[in-house]
Amino acid sequence: MIFDKDTAKKTAELLLQINAIKLNPQDPFTWASGWKSPIYCDNRVTLSYPEIRNYLRENLARFIEQEYGKPDVIAGVATGAIGIGMLVAQQLDLPFIYVRPEAKKHGRKNQIEGIIPTNKNVVVVEDLISTGKSSLNAVKALKEVNANVKGMVAIFNYGFDIAVENFKEAALSLHTLSNYDNLLEQALDTNYITKQQQQTLQSWRTNPSEWNI
Repeated sequence: MIFDKDTAKKTAELLLQINAIKLNPQDPFTWASGWKSPIYCDNRVTLSYPEIRNYLRENLARFIEQEYGKPDVIAGVATGAIGIGMLVAQQLDLPFIYVRPEAKKHGRKNQIEGIIPTNKNVVVVEDLISTGKSSLNAVKALKEVNANVKGMVAIFNYGFDIAVENFKEAALSLHTLSNYDNLLEQALDTNYITKQQQQTLQSWRTNPSEWNI
């Protein structure tokens, strides 16, 4: 679920403006999963633009307080959401932790970095939601140390059916600043893509694992 329509359109505009999101239906990208994709998203690029990262920080923090009240801790999902998660924690004047995909093999062998007292309210910050698997893996790790995970917020969501199912199964709320539908709408409105390209991009989202041009 997006925060609101205006924020979703503005976020999409900013991400396209700095090429944090690239749309290229004619020459698809290849994801680590092997999927061919007409879109590539790297929201870490936003950290290099103070005005844009401030917009994201302020809106994520505002929504967290509105939706969940002020939590005790903000958790970022490594590695993509460490930067934005820390900025949100700073905005809310809260402790920050981050969660690795798995525990380290050396040292203290931590999966969660930072201090998290038992039974404290945590909101998780992500940069990007695709299938939701890695995001929910972080939530699982937090629950295993008795954190009370209130929900998750993110910058962008592809809106895959599998992600909807995964979050539903985990009984976890997810809200994002923008999503794929609003991105395509903004891209079409600003002539970043044509109507034909929009149709290609929409067909990819229906079945991304099997899609090809």
